[in-house]
Amino acid sequence: MKNIDKHSLGNAYHLFESGAIDKIEIGTTKGLQQIHHYLFDKLYDFAGQIRTKNISKGGFRFANALYLSEILVKIEQLPEHTFEDIIAKYVEMNIAHPFMDGNGRSMRIWLDMLLKSKLKKVVNWQFVDKTLYLQAMERSPINPLEIKTLLSANLTKDINNREIIFKGIEQSYYYEGYENEDYDE
Repeated sequence: MKNIDKHSLGNAYHLFESGAIDKIEIGTTKGLQQIHHYLFDKLYDFAGQIRTKNISKGGFRFANALYLSEILVKIEQLPEHTFEDIIAKYVEMNIAHPFMDGNGRSMRIWLDMLLKSKLKKVVNWQFVDKTLYLQAMERSPINPLEIKTLLSANLTKDINNREIIFKGIEQSYYYEGYENEDYDE
């Protein structure tokens, strides 16, 4: 695991251990920026800052930077009443991809905070297969049913279980191609 990733992973653990997670806005762009800043502070000069350049991944262009501020306002206004609402908001935020790097890791924490707040559930990420998740996210802008089904099957009411939270953080880094030496796959 590269130094930047080790440091960011340590920051993610500390976000929960310190209780700082409880001070972050839930379901807002500002809250997502707070998470991103916490994870990547002193690692990226753009930590917590909305990107000003266009980005793409695997042939998919994320939201145009020129319109990103307006798009994020619209995403914030999306409903958060049901699981389906929350996943729709998550998919839209993924399409926006507001940061130059670190979107997935930040957004999965953001999603869990939203689910915990509104539904008293979180995703037990350790049981969400990497390949299935990445494929479902890639297809979600066209059809979100696959990601809804995958995450719904792995929801837990055990929202304060430290092991579920930390294994979820490790899994999130694994999705992005990072592996911790003592992480068991």
